[in-house]
Amino acid sequence: MSDQNRTGGPGRTPPLRLDQLPPHRDTEFDIRPDAEARAAIARTLGAERVRKLRFSGRLHPFGQGDWALEGHLGATVVQPCVVTLEPVVTRIDLPVERRYVADLAEPSGEEVEMPEDVTVEPLPRRLDLEEVMVEELALALPDYPRAEGVEPADVVAAPPGAEPIDEGGEKPLAGLAALRDRLGKGD
Repeated sequence: MSDQNRTGGPGRTPPLRLDQLPPHRDTEFDIRPDAEARAAIARTLGAERVRKLRFSGRLHPFGQGDWALEGHLGATVVQPCVVTLEPVVTRIDLPVERRYVADLAEPSGEEVEMPEDVTVEPLPRRLDLEEVMVEELALALPDYPRAEGVEPADVVAAPPGAEPIDEGGEKPLAGLAALRDRLGKGD
């Protein structure tokens, strides 16, 4: 793949079998999904449109069968404003780094702590670069996009016929603290 560009045209970029890549040289990639593929990605992300999208970089071997991905993600995405529903254009331009390690110990137990290095993942049999691209794009997009100059909306909710609770008003659980204090004095 180092001597050709991979683009998301009618046939998507196939997942790479890492065990079939040259073990002593870098493998380059350049993914530029076409309009149809960008529309599908926009639907997946809940965006109005993905105007531009490019994921390029290289995979290089290290250690005993491990691989490092060093890339760059560039995108222009249109999302609806969470307050006004006006289109909000976001430009994404970021480096992407991941390391795929063959002998990575899987965490066990009920509670698992986040690893210090979040770029390290278990070595997959097949690496889907388009999946990596969409995942990185999803992580980079704002969760609550707002149009320029739009302040967060104040939302007041209450059941029918009830008065909404405001910040300065009575607290519904404040009486429990007083009851606790009264019961504690009875000991």
